[in-house]
Amino acid sequence: MTYKTFGTCSSQITFDVEDGKVRNVKFYGGCAGNTQGVAKLAEGRDVDDVIKILSGIMCRNGTSCPDQLAKALIQYKNER
Repeated sequence: MTYKTFGTCSSQITFDVEDGKVRNVKFYGGCAGNTQGVAKLAEGRDVDDVIKILSGIMCRNGTSCPDQLAKALIQYKNER
């Protein structure tokens, strides 16, 4: 799935979900160390667990790259 981010330095996030697990997270733009770390920490975790852990983390503009990943996963769930 591709998700266009809002309010962050990253412009979009792509990811897959396989058997309810988050896979292949990639942020486009943003702070490389932060986004790579978030992507690795999310890898292989249950979608609901990632949403719970990352929702509400703030950086600027009332959101953050981790929060945007949570929003992307929520959108994924709502579209299924």
